[in-house]
Amino acid sequence: MPSTEDPKGVQTPTSDSLSGNGHNDDPYSYAGVTEAGALTMTPSAPALPAKSGGGGGKIPPPPPPDDSDEEDDGMLRMSFLEHLEELRSRILRMLAGLGIAFVGSLWFCNNLWLFVQQPAEAALRKLGMNPPNLVAIDPMDQFNIIWIKLPILASVFIASPWIIYQIWGFIAPGLYKKERRWAAPFVICTAGLFIAGGCFAYFVAFRFGLEFLLGIGHDVHVTPFVSMTHYFDLFVDVILGVALIFEMPIVIFFLTLLRITTPKFLISQSRYAILIITIIAAVVTPTPDVFNMMLFAVPMVMLFYVGIFASYVLTLSREGRTLPWKKILSIGAIVALAVAGLIYFAITRYGYHVIKHWPFLIR
Repeated sequence: MPSTEDPKGVQTPTSDSLSGNGHNDDPYSYAGVTEAGALTMTPSAPALPAKSGGGGGKIPPPPPPDDSDEEDDGMLRMSFLEHLEELRSRILRMLAGLGIAFVGSLWFCNNLWLFVQQPAEAALRKLGMNPPNLVAIDPMDQFNIIWIKLPILASVFIASPWIIYQIWGFIAPGLYKKERRWAAPFVICTAGLFIAGGCFAYFVAFRFGLEFLLGIGHDVHVTPFVSMTHYFDLFVDVILGVALIFEMPIVIFFLTLLRITTPKFLISQSRYAILIITIIAAVVTPTPDVFNMMLFAVPMVMLFYVGIFASYVLTLSREGRTLPWKKILSIGAIVALAVAGLIYFAITRYGYHVIKHWPFLIR
């Protein structure tokens, strides 16, 4: 029997129940009996799963940490109001940078205007205009352009690295830690392409386009009489338009980064891209002639393929592969030698000679 009953009706546990060999459905077990015969009862601990291979039960180890949250830990989480506050702060910093650049540009207004009107002066001089000057029709033209609009345009290019850095600072909280290390390349490449586009427009596209436009009626006794207001408006449209077009590789790179497009898709659809680029160039070009349209279209097509190359490099990095630099350098060397050979034959056999400005090779 598991227990015995004394004359007072109190059950006394037997040795089997005290030793734990008997079955007990009560969650409380008898720990012992006091000298007065009262029973001490303590709650028994829940049974632990026995470890395979013998031995007592042990607490299972905690589950391993979830590695999928490691990258999320590097992403800053902000509320909607915090995003608005961050946007406000970044815009104020951009305006502050523009203001500082604008004040600095005011000290060089006259020099800046001489720099801006130089393409018009060269085109008018080539057409035989003496003196090759622009004219002011309204009394406020000089003040509005030389002292307000021109410093603003100059400050946009001067402060472009700072503005682009603020744009990166606004989107950086939504990126992972490994993506934030692209801050310096992003700012350098974006600002560099923007400034390079402005330089290309000033030294190549705008000069050729202006000379072509002013010379259209020269053979039928039409004398160009150019207003400085209209000239500056055309100058701003061309300079900013080409500078923004030069950002095409950055746009393609970010589309690849967001997995919206791939280099293979871009290559397969390149003919349609060239058609779209031609249409955009025709819309952006301030004049209806084909010559100026090609001055916009050809650089856009070249930048499109530069963007494909950047997209291909990013894809290789994701797949853990390296770029075949030896093959690329070999092809580049062959192309360079071919171009050098063509220039040599053009100089020695066809009477071309090298000059210091674009197109650098004339007959």
